[in-house]
Amino acid sequence: MGGYALYVWGSYGVTLILMVMEMLLLILRKRSLLGQLRHALSARRVSQ
Repeated sequence: MGGYALYVWGSYGVTLILMVMEMLLLILRKRSLLGQLRHALSARRVSQ
């Protein structure tokens, strides 16, 4: 790779780490939103 192997593979590694982090954050955000919706719906049912 003409002396650029560390840069190229490092870039791949950073990109992979960021993509995995993005997926995990999306999953956590989805769980949080679903929990908030469940809580809001249960509070709404109690008040009716």
